[in-house]
Amino acid sequence: MRIRIIDAFTDRPFAGNPAAVCLLDGPDWPETAWMRRVAAEMNHSETAFALPLAAGGGAEWGLRWFTPVEEVNLCGHATLATVHALRSDGLAAGAWVRFSTLSGILRARPEPDGSITLDFPAAPVAPAAVPDGLREALGRPVQELYDTGAVGDLLAVLPSEHAVRALAPDLGALALLPIQGVIATAPADDPNGGYDFVSRVFCPGIGIPEDPVTGSAHTALAPFWAQRLGRPAVTGYQASVRGGLVACEATTDRVLLSGRAVTVLDGTLHSHP
Repeated sequence: MRIRIIDAFTDRPFAGNPAAVCLLDGPDWPETAWMRRVAAEMNHSETAFALPLAAGGGAEWGLRWFTPVEEVNLCGHATLATVHALRSDGLAAGAWVRFSTLSGILRARPEPDGSITLDFPAAPVAPAAVPDGLREALGRPVQELYDTGAVGDLLAVLPSEHAVRALAPDLGALALLPIQGVIATAPADDPNGGYDFVSRVFCPGIGIPEDPVTGSAHTALAPFWAQRLGRPAVTGYQASVRGGLVACEATTDRVLLSGRAVTVLDGTLHSHP
């Protein structure tokens, strides 16, 4: 079985966020336990499995995402990587590709300039109380804290880009808190630096100590910063070691996320479902 490692939200290898991608033959999904084992073996933030669907169901492909320890409801970078694989195989050429997922029908479109646009539901945030132990786990006080609803993470606003970049959280303590993960964010220090805000994402409780570039987090970050900056189009930089840019456009209930992807490995998986 063919499997690829694709770096998403980057235009060069070994940056952005790597995802493993398997385009399955169908007609049925493999056993969930097998997909979990493949994801654990690949050991990336997410491994994506895409399955062609019969016509007339509202989507051309089924899509599922797994961290090294569990299946998740939404993943942006692995969706972008999947569309990159489909385009590379001549299975997506300029039109919207529709995926049936645990988050409903999601759309993605390869663009003429080589980028890929994801059309995801927006995740409005609501003020949240600071859980006991969060400040100690992050190692830094939080200015504001918000719940991201379906995304499942807490969004923590820090005072500066420097504060976000300098974070060195206690991942063991963070994993013990009753939350999926934390999105730390702040406005860009330099308004002319090519991005409007920065973020970092920590989800050790689901097997992702720090996610390099997180599309799902930007479904909350994009409307949050669009409202604060007073314009729908904003650009985020996820300041992990690998780093990546996410171009965002927020509407009333949707978020368009755009980025590029690069295939860095194309091989054969010698384990069949």
